Amino acid sequence: MSVPILPTISTVCIVISAILVAIGWGKIKKGQIESHKKTMIASAVFAVIFFIIYASRTVFIGNTSFGGPENLKVFYTIFLFFHITLATVGAVLGIISISSGLKDRLNIHRKLGPFTSIVWLGTGITGVLVYLLLYVFYKGGETTSLIKAILGG
Repeated sequence: MSVPILPTISTVCIVISAILVAIGWGKIKKGQIESHKKTMIASAVFAVIFFIIYASRTVFIGNTSFGGPENLKVFYTIFLFFHITLATVGAVLGIISISSGLKDRLNIHRKLGPFTSIVWLGTGITGVLVYLLLYVFYKGGETTSLIKAILGG
């Protein structure tokens, strides 16, 4: 079985990001503030690397459609919509959580951080499931780049 390299790398990055969030959460529970800060920043770096790979691939190579059985397509589409919504909310919350922590707005950070972490862990899990459904369990469908779709080529 062969899997495409960029989706594999980006999925690994989001998994690493989610694992680092879990580790960082554990560190703050132990009162290890500096270690928590470094771990969460590292998590954000891996999330940004994921996003750069994902956005670049979407524009230049394209998104891969679901290649599994037709009767599962509607369920996959609903699941994908849930994942994209979770990821978008998680990214916005992540930016707010990190910036509030770095600016010592700890009242906001302490309230938002745990919720953000749960959303991001959900994003990581659902992201892996999307990857598995597109590239491992089923052969991916057609891939069309945004540029080709716009220019009709």
